[in-house]
Amino acid sequence: MSENNNNNAPVQELSEILQVRRDKLSAMKESGNDPFVKTKYNVDAHSMQIKGDFEGYEGKEVSVAGRIMARRIMGKASFVTIRDGEGDIQLYVRRDDVGEDTYAAFKKWDIGDIVGVKGIVFKTQTEEISVHANHIEILAKSLLPLPEKFHGLTNNDLRFRQRYVDLIMNPNVKRNFKIRSQFIKFMRKYLDDMDYTEVETPVLNTIVGGAAARPFVTHHNTLNIPMYMRIATELPLKRLIVGGMERVYEIGRIFRNEGMDPKHNPEFTTVELYQSYADFHDMMDIAEGIISGAAKEIHGTYEVEWLGEKIDLTPGWRRLTMVDAVKEYAGIDFGAITDDAEAVKAAESIGVELADTADKTWGNALYACFDQKVEEKLIQPTFITMYPVEVSPLTKASPADPRLTERFELFICHSELANAYSELNDPIVQRERFEKQLELRERGDDEAEMLDEDFLTAMEYGMPPTGGMGIGIDRVVMLLTNSDSIREVIAFPTMKPLSE
Repeated sequence: MSENNNNNAPVQELSEILQVRRDKLSAMKESGNDPFVKTKYNVDAHSMQIKGDFEGYEGKEVSVAGRIMARRIMGKASFVTIRDGEGDIQLYVRRDDVGEDTYAAFKKWDIGDIVGVKGIVFKTQTEEISVHANHIEILAKSLLPLPEKFHGLTNNDLRFRQRYVDLIMNPNVKRNFKIRSQFIKFMRKYLDDMDYTEVETPVLNTIVGGAAARPFVTHHNTLNIPMYMRIATELPLKRLIVGGMERVYEIGRIFRNEGMDPKHNPEFTTVELYQSYADFHDMMDIAEGIISGAAKEIHGTYEVEWLGEKIDLTPGWRRLTMVDAVKEYAGIDFGAITDDAEAVKAAESIGVELADTADKTWGNALYACFDQKVEEKLIQPTFITMYPVEVSPLTKASPADPRLTERFELFICHSELANAYSELNDPIVQRERFEKQLELRERGDDEAEMLDEDFLTAMEYGMPPTGGMGIGIDRVVMLLTNSDSIREVIAFPTMKPLSE
């Protein structure tokens, strides 16, 4: 009976396969060889270590372990391929070496079973690096058959729901998560070397703030109050700045009750950092240093490919004001417009409509033109700076033009990867901005910020000039792995439950 195709096998055949495997497990337990009672197996070598240093391992005994992925069972000798955390390696198992009883049991094991092997490293006549087993034992029984090996697991919905099977059948997927780990390690060291302090702030809050986003709401039974899962770490981190911690950062999960698409997942990971006596120019330098440096460290080059585009991450990224960007890419010069009505009319002339809840102002018209006509055209790394005050309630206004703020967003391949401010530190102006956000909430904008009285109190004690930034870790990893969906770089992305 074939057990190659888990996805397409008839229900009856599959149920028979499942029963056969359970019968095998029962027989093992009855014979006193229950694989699930084993608690440890000493592994001293992995597949890639052996293959990468064959001369050093040849003729030496190693202890390896992994999952059976293929087998060629013969009378007195067999070849088996196992997969460990690094890759595949072939085993040569001979009856006379492992014993007749062990070999008889081994022949009944299935693809998917996990085994431990001790043996000598050698090359076969076909020059394949292998391990000649002198001892083999089963460490865990697989009760479900793996997908058919030649096609692997190709259904994306099933891949994301069953990431464990995805990792078994598609070893290249592990690369994404290893690169993710490498990037976070690099970023952490980069900030630590700049004398930043890593901190942790609450996930559950009585007030949400720090971003324009719809929160997830839960309930605290003991306090009998609603609580919100954080949509940003900004406000608590700024409280630490007020307290005298001059350089802080947090790598953490963020939760936003919003739509899902290739760039968005309801829970995602960011790093937010704040530095006293710095501004958004300093944040640009840090963003460029982290992302370009990570690419060079991980890939050995500043050149990467993402979403079908060749991206050059060599330091010296373009810095462009939003006014100049709209002028260059959309043909409207907001620098020559001073009147709100004229600005709105200019936006409408190129097919741009303002949101229903947005005031008909110069700043909102400028941002709408950028959002709808420019962002999609930004391929190479570009810092877009000087955002309108209407869309930047926590940002310091520009001394040169109070309609604009010292803010940037970093775009690569028409995707936003970072957002940074010269942070607003005037508590009176901050209150006015919060009150404006409350008006928007009353108009039906459930993504507008709440008024945080405790944060205002903190600011009234005095917050130094501060630069702050958030970087979307998932999107940077998408860039570094050439992934077209955020689900490819999140181990367990959010999925709608299967119907009963």
